[in-house]
Amino acid sequence: MGREEQVEEREVLESIFPDEITDISETEYRISVTLDPPNDAPDQEPPQFFLQVRYPADYPDSAPHLDMIAPPNAATHPAFSVADDREQLLAGLTDTIQENLGMAMVFTLVSTLKEAAEQLIQDRRDAAAKVKEEELLAAEREENKKFHGTPVTPETFLKWREDFLREMAEKEQREEEERLAELKKAKIKEPVKLTGRQLWERGLAGKVDEDAEEEDGMPTEGMEKLQVEAA
Repeated sequence: MGREEQVEEREVLESIFPDEITDISETEYRISVTLDPPNDAPDQEPPQFFLQVRYPADYPDSAPHLDMIAPPNAATHPAFSVADDREQLLAGLTDTIQENLGMAMVFTLVSTLKEAAEQLIQDRRDAAAKVKEEELLAAEREENKKFHGTPVTPETFLKWREDFLREMAEKEQREEEERLAELKKAKIKEPVKLTGRQLWERGLAGKVDEDAEEEDGMPTEGMEKLQVEAA
């Protein structure tokens, strides 16, 4: 009974996959499966694989032997690889096989496998898009920090004040050093204002008064003469 059902299923599959099915023996064949991932680029060659099927003697009462094989010289796809995805995809057929024991199931298995492979590709694209989106959002948050500034707290204010006072002191010191450097360059001695005590100690107290009077154009001797005449 099993062999009759196997031959009948093989004939049905021939009508469904006339160009995709290839016999290996009376109980073994392979079906070429071409995936149709959504959002593939127009010039992207769609991924393909062979589903190899071998009937055990009591099929369909027991599961068929299945394998996925990459076509020779198949183009690589950025989100699908037969070598990497075979184990996961074939394991995903376990429930479908159990649900269809006792019935011809190869067409159902091909359809389920094709759908699972296309979903796997889409899941990977969604994951990559999410990572890209997170990167863009992170970059946007960093950019927005430039416009929002740092929240002011007592600690940040004190730190700012300390830095500000230090910067002002350093600026004043630089300006003073630059001013003295300019004076030295021009050979101008920095004027020094002496106190009265310093003038007296250096014997310059009277001389300073005389110099001041001479600078005013009024000599001391002339002033005394004018005072006597007036008397």
